[in-house]
Amino acid sequence: MSRSLKAHILLVLVTLVWGATFVQIKDALREISPLLFNAVRMTLAGAVLLAIFGRQFRQLGRGALRMGLLVGVFLWLGYEFQTTGLRLTTPSKSAFLTGFSVILVPVFLAVGWRRKVNTWTVAGVITALVGLYLMTVPAGNGSGINLESINRGDLLTIGCAVMFALQIIFMGRAMQKYRFEHVATLQAVVAALLMLLTVPVVEHAHVVWSARVIAAILVTGLLGTAAAFTIQAWAQQFTPPTHTALIFLLEPVFAWITSYLVLGERLGARAGLGAGLILAGIVVSELKGSQAELQLEVGNGTEKPAPSEIYR
Repeated sequence: MSRSLKAHILLVLVTLVWGATFVQIKDALREISPLLFNAVRMTLAGAVLLAIFGRQFRQLGRGALRMGLLVGVFLWLGYEFQTTGLRLTTPSKSAFLTGFSVILVPVFLAVGWRRKVNTWTVAGVITALVGLYLMTVPAGNGSGINLESINRGDLLTIGCAVMFALQIIFMGRAMQKYRFEHVATLQAVVAALLMLLTVPVVEHAHVVWSARVIAAILVTGLLGTAAAFTIQAWAQQFTPPTHTALIFLLEPVFAWITSYLVLGERLGARAGLGAGLILAGIVVSELKGSQAELQLEVGNGTEKPAPSEIYR
């Protein structure tokens, strides 16, 4: 199995964990405030990663330090914007607007780094975004995303999408130069420190240390944060940022599957079509998009590069 294929599979598994823990997090938030929950689970993740990779920080250079700090700030802002915005908008709008990062990644790459995005990848991104809209925004009058319906919570969630898109892009760039252990650990530690400083300023923190809260913190902190972000850092050595963003769109699909199995939640025809379009968009981008990029390299007379070189 190639490292590129292994990277894609691991990113899907990361997204599966995020989607599968949605029900558990929603249940735990009845007894703990959202930003405090984020701060505690990120602190746990940062402490675990420091314990595992701490010795390797003797070789930490200034470049890796700067990049880890930058990615950590984007991660912190993404979570804070998302959680704060969710208080002021609907869950369906929040999910859709957060998923808008899949469009922002190729746009930022094209504008900021003059990266060309092939037609198949663009088609896959648009197909997946349409699917996300159908899956997360209910049908009916006034349920769509329009100028009249946009409020402050929506704007905060759009800011969240911008931050997550930048986190994905700069993580991909960092992985071409620095050790994934350094960047993954630094981003978690930086985000945790900033979250701890933000909690008393932004919200009236409260918590009941029940079994459900402790279990949610352990699962999301260890699997959904420490393991997930370490895997993302490693995997982005071998997969482009656009594909990473697309794979992360599977989160609402996995969240629904978990809700169906645990809560018996039914998926209507509209949402089912949306889930199918998300999967179709990912397949189109992965199969056709990757093939088009390789053909472009060959057509330019260059040798077939390693995946990490294609997406530098």
